[in-house]
Amino acid sequence: MTNPDQRLRRVVIAGGGTAGWMAAAAIARTLGRTVDLTLIESEAIGTIGVGESTIPPLVNYNRLLGINEAEFMRATQATFKLGILFDDWKEPGSRYFHSFGLTGKDHWSAGFQHFWLYGRSKGHDPSYDEYCLELIAALKGRFAHLPEDRMNYAYQLDSGLYAKFLRKMAEGDGAARIEGRIARVELDGESGDIAALHLDSGQRVEGDLFIDCTGFRALLIGDALHVGHDDWTHWLPCDSAIALQTESVGPAVPYTRAMAHDAGWQWRIPLQHRVGNGIVYCSRYLDRDAALDRLVGNVEGEILTEPNFLRFGAGARRKQWHRNCVAIGLSGGFMEPLESTSIHLIQRAVLRLIRMMPLTGISEHDIAEFNDQQHNDMLQIRDFLVLHYKATDRRDSAFWRQCASMEIPDSLAHKIELFRETGRVFRRNDELFAENSWVQVMMGQGIMPRSWHPIAEKLRDDELARLLTMLRDEVTRTVSTLPEHAAYVARYCGAARPASG
Repeated sequence: MTNPDQRLRRVVIAGGGTAGWMAAAAIARTLGRTVDLTLIESEAIGTIGVGESTIPPLVNYNRLLGINEAEFMRATQATFKLGILFDDWKEPGSRYFHSFGLTGKDHWSAGFQHFWLYGRSKGHDPSYDEYCLELIAALKGRFAHLPEDRMNYAYQLDSGLYAKFLRKMAEGDGAARIEGRIARVELDGESGDIAALHLDSGQRVEGDLFIDCTGFRALLIGDALHVGHDDWTHWLPCDSAIALQTESVGPAVPYTRAMAHDAGWQWRIPLQHRVGNGIVYCSRYLDRDAALDRLVGNVEGEILTEPNFLRFGAGARRKQWHRNCVAIGLSGGFMEPLESTSIHLIQRAVLRLIRMMPLTGISEHDIAEFNDQQHNDMLQIRDFLVLHYKATDRRDSAFWRQCASMEIPDSLAHKIELFRETGRVFRRNDELFAENSWVQVMMGQGIMPRSWHPIAEKLRDDELARLLTMLRDEVTRTVSTLPEHAAYVARYCGAARPASG
């Protein structure tokens, strides 16, 4: 916008899919009478559409928009998710679970892991896992909503159906959709801002603020405004994926599986009507045909779809808001789906943009703050993902030897060594992954603390034993009251018939 006194009225979203319709639904519901919102998408252009596994902040996102959970889950064929089961990451044959819940009970001065570590030194045998409600419930295939939101959960959903659900909602709240392919981005000759988008039909769509949801193509932020991109593939070397869907062969479990192989990993995500499967791999160590053979040979149930081949590179746009353009979704950056953060990053960007939505002229201070916060989000998630590859005892393939020997960001190296020496995890600036997430993954991948906080030793041996027994028994007792997950889903939000995304 060239005139700081001009009121911002016209918001144009370039691209649909999950990112476009998440943005449209939130903006239309929140600011529907104050802005004119238009979304441009082409049915002829496919979307990535494999982001089926989510994390708990999506629960709050839907609540903020007033979405009825059962209706949303029914429409998206969703199941509940309590975490991720990691197979073969530390070494072949190993297994650990990253849950969404708390483990045990923290003291204000120290996390529960310190009490558990001290108890282990005193001969208490139960594993750290046995003190986490969500973890034990997941492995036993149980779920229910508990009073006071005591069960932390997310969803496993069909992202194509989620986009359709959000589209209906956004259009009901006043968003306008234009069918068409973007042929050219027109820049204002004086300011350098985006003035309009030209469609292949000849239509010209003007706007004051443009949101780039064009995926990896990044037609606005990249092609038109030439914002650079930082490459993180030296830390996250997987650059390819193949996705396909299979029939369900048993009751849906409330967790996603991430199964490591000699050149990457494979996912398995159970929905109500099918199972999402995919293989993520580094093309330097595994070719496409071999990857497809491996995936097909390791799925359960009849294959329902043709394989979807994807190429990508981990990294982030150096600015995700530049001039009058905001990149949301893949146009702003991508990190592989290992911890299900893609939809979360869309959500964070959308809510952050709404909080910073200008009334008149776009503020450079808002732009700088938005970019700083988005960048910090991506750096923190990047470090958490790199941890999975770096902290490994696997030396059985060239891929894992490369991962084990690679130099890692100083921020991650500090976190690992701090935990190894003291058992402490410190988080900064509203960091996404909680202390317990770091503890579960670091210990699951073989990083064990050498010491614990002295507060743990304040307890007498009998007091410590009572505390640990009480917390473990409480988890066992609660899980025993929970219904089987698939049966609960069927009662709560069972879809009337199968659907496709």
